[in-house]
Amino acid sequence: MRGNHLRRVAVAATAALLFSGALPAAAESGTAMGNPALPGLTADPHLTTAGGRFYLYPTTDGFPGWGGSTFSAYSSTDLVHWRNHGVILDLDKDISWADKFAWAPAMAQKNGKYYFYFSGGKATGDTGKHLGVAVSDSPTGPFKDALGKPLVPAGTYGGQMIDPMVFTDDDGRSYLYWGQGGSHQVPLNPDMVSFDPAKVRTHKPQDYNEGSFVFKRRGTYYFMWSEGDTRSEDYRVAYATGPSPLGPWTKRGVILSKRLDQGIKGTGHHSVLRAPGSDNWYIAYHRFAIPGGDGTHRETAIDRMRFNRDGSIQPVVPTLTGINPIRR
Repeated sequence: MRGNHLRRVAVAATAALLFSGALPAAAESGTAMGNPALPGLTADPHLTTAGGRFYLYPTTDGFPGWGGSTFSAYSSTDLVHWRNHGVILDLDKDISWADKFAWAPAMAQKNGKYYFYFSGGKATGDTGKHLGVAVSDSPTGPFKDALGKPLVPAGTYGGQMIDPMVFTDDDGRSYLYWGQGGSHQVPLNPDMVSFDPAKVRTHKPQDYNEGSFVFKRRGTYYFMWSEGDTRSEDYRVAYATGPSPLGPWTKRGVILSKRLDQGIKGTGHHSVLRAPGSDNWYIAYHRFAIPGGDGTHRETAIDRMRFNRDGSIQPVVPTLTGINPIRR
């Protein structure tokens, strides 16, 4: 990868220490890094909470054709200092129907279990991308394939079966969202690993590409997605609002895009989190790694996301400095 060689060497050394266990297992990953929020190359971050901690589940980046095979988990008490828990799922070792293309995971909790939704495919032969789900008793795994087969096989619906996300409403009902080229949306069954195909709805707002994400605030449902190609510096995040977890959706506009005066490009494939007990919201997303990054060399960033009085989302300002630690 092009760019500052010394900086990359330092980042690689830090990552090596974290993965090797050379740092104490109970230690956080160091002092506040600002943005990027995580060391090394990661993308498609899913930000959530469990058991009083924050968790990040990203794609492991830096491979030609996005060809990584492993997922790792990171946790934090303050959204700034992150502990690397190592690999929680290895497609090559743990999944019979995929060995590569470990993309864009999402986590959900229910029934005392943790459900890890992900995309994957084969390196050779039929390389179609499938959507799978794995399960564990812990948010840091290890995870095991819940079905022994894809939850949504390639070709079942239009576009690629990638980029899963699960939203659980106040009544406890969970919904699954996924898809590139169109957003497929459906209530999950209580077992969290099945759904009624007859209930699938497909939405494609203008300029929708991938990366569906849904949340609820003050009775309004927000459906978000990424526009453009992740290899483009113009990759960006837009959103719509609606009266239910399945819409109908009204597009409101773009809220996250590049900031060239800071060298920030390719801002997209995000997730959103509300700090517990507050109305403070945060957005995790990836951007081209700085310096010299591109669509397969990306890094995770976290910034504040704010709302106007009418509930509309203010444009997010992507930063190099990141956020202040959350104090509970």
